[in-house]
Amino acid sequence: MSLPDGPLAVDSTRTGRLDLYAAGLSALCLVHCLALPLLALSLPLITGVSENPLVHRALVLLAAPATLWVGWQSLPVSTQRTFFLTAFSGLALLLISAFVEPVAVYDEPITVAGSLLLAFGHLWRWRRYRSNASCGAAAEA
Repeated sequence: MSLPDGPLAVDSTRTGRLDLYAAGLSALCLVHCLALPLLALSLPLITGVSENPLVHRALVLLAAPATLWVGWQSLPVSTQRTFFLTAFSGLALLLISAFVEPVAVYDEPITVAGSLLLAFGHLWRWRRYRSNASCGAAAEA
């Protein structure tokens, strides 16, 4: 028995999208019901950890080797000026905000500026590398 063609006919594409939408809402509900109470319970712990200067210093010390390694891979400087300028300026700001006590009053804005510069530098380099790789692949084809 086939389904009729008319106002009650089933559109499989539309039904599939509605199924994905409904499944997504169900998953969102599950996350809301399970994760938010756990997050609320852990807020005092998260607040205590986030205010600890040792956490900031540890994160900077994790970011520094990655940035230095990528910088080493990006040599010579003349081909990657934007990366070096933004990433190493950002890293310098992060190091200053983490380890120079007199600027502790301005810790948050310096950290945010440094993080944005560092992220921008890495994203710029990644995007440039990706576009160069796709140009090379197109030239080989």
